[in-house]
Amino acid sequence: MKPTSYVKISGGPEIAVYDIGGSGPDLLLCHATGLCGPTLGPLATLLLVRFHCVILDSRTHGRSSAPPDGSFHWSGFGSDILAVARALDLRKPVGFGHSCGGASLLLAEEEEPGTFAQLFCYEPVIYPSDDPPPPLPGNKMAEAALHRRETFGSFEEAYSNFAGKEPFAGFSEEALRAYVENGFVPDGAGVRLACDRVHESEIYINGASHDAFRNLARVRCPVELACGTEDPFLGPDTQRMIRERLNGSGQAARLQVFEGFGHFGPLAHPDAVAGWILDTAITG
Repeated sequence: MKPTSYVKISGGPEIAVYDIGGSGPDLLLCHATGLCGPTLGPLATLLLVRFHCVILDSRTHGRSSAPPDGSFHWSGFGSDILAVARALDLRKPVGFGHSCGGASLLLAEEEEPGTFAQLFCYEPVIYPSDDPPPPLPGNKMAEAALHRRETFGSFEEAYSNFAGKEPFAGFSEEALRAYVENGFVPDGAGVRLACDRVHESEIYINGASHDAFRNLARVRCPVELACGTEDPFLGPDTQRMIRERLNGSGQAARLQVFEGFGHFGPLAHPDAVAGWILDTAITG
């Protein structure tokens, strides 16, 4: 999948954007750490019956560049989303975000309340406390990112590798193909990860330290939360705390729990996640 445009962030990275088409309200889709926008293509395709779908590659992922200052505090992801929405003239868009993408959408709405008409967040990475921890070097996910295999002899070799490893083995075939074909780039001797391992590790280091939970009262749109039952950290207990904080601030928030789904539900079960969005959307 080739980007349809790029948005240059003032003083920041260049963000790749994929306009998938469709008619109806604008829907901006944001992916998880270490992946890329096109992995949400199978989900977006199912939503074209009701929305005009636009996907982005987050900073340093896919075809987007890294921030010049090397900062991977998560507030930057939110600011990038706002810049993309302005550049594309997306007025009161709907947002869907998975994992980091969900947290990034909430951070964007908190930075500029009233930007979105409705948000759909599948297991947004939010530490449910008014006092989030500082950046955590050496955490499990950050260390794992540093040891990811960077290169393969071909796209097919990469696909065969990931098709036999969790969590990728659980992706739909279309989502896994999209990850391999867009999350890697040719490098002359084969293919190489588009997202630098050190950058991915920095994102995980900063993953719990943002203040999205503290500022949920700034959200000015309905929020639909979803999770599976299989993730002990981002599953129902955490999402209920986010829901209750939103509802306690006067915002309409609901939670959909998908029995048996894991953290990568939108990539493993795009049909079910699309059904949830279509059933609960208030526009379109």
